[in-house]
Amino acid sequence: MADRYTIEAQPRAITGKKVNQLRRQGLVPAVIYGAHISPVHVQIPYRPLEVTLMKAGGTNLIDVKVDGSTLTVLAREVQRGVLRADIRHVDFFAVDESSTIRVDVPLHFVNESAAVESRLGQLVTGPSSLTIETLPSKLLSQIEIDLSRIPNVNDTLYVRDLQLGEGIVIVNDPDEMVARISPVSTATEEETETEATPAEVEIISKGKAEEEEAE
Repeated sequence: MADRYTIEAQPRAITGKKVNQLRRQGLVPAVIYGAHISPVHVQIPYRPLEVTLMKAGGTNLIDVKVDGSTLTVLAREVQRGVLRADIRHVDFFAVDESSTIRVDVPLHFVNESAAVESRLGQLVTGPSSLTIETLPSKLLSQIEIDLSRIPNVNDTLYVRDLQLGEGIVIVNDPDEMVARISPVSTATEEETETEATPAEVEIISKGKAEEEEAE
């Protein structure tokens, strides 16, 4: 299951271009939004925020403590500077713990196919993440894919073959390929034809032309 993190924030009155004042003080402007709340503008010390985002990514819950209350959120977008890739602004999505949410969860491949170990086959993978729908309490930080389940050349693992536990629904097409063992002679050709995808879910948005928050 996913982990849970906590961070302290302060209410923020400064918006627009003036938020650069906060950044010079080591604070990061952020906004918390959701279906059942009005946007909450906050400011968070840079280093604690950086550490929390590195650990939580976009699939672990974060309890943001602000002005005597706690809002449970997921990191939805992190704006970074073009040159230094420093954190400039964060969008958090407030979750309702009694309602299901959709989240993209990265795949993590473990073990090895016997065909790959014997050099008779080569692994060809599909998406780098899958979309799940579940309650916040059942969120997964990653989906583990056991490659020993496809031991032979031409064995294929599909979305329909995955069972993530009670209350967790995979939204992707059940017939979508997750992993396949192809003969060594054809695997290279298939990989060339497959568009490269990032290894993990990426919530970080780098290089935005304008460094100010869109509020």
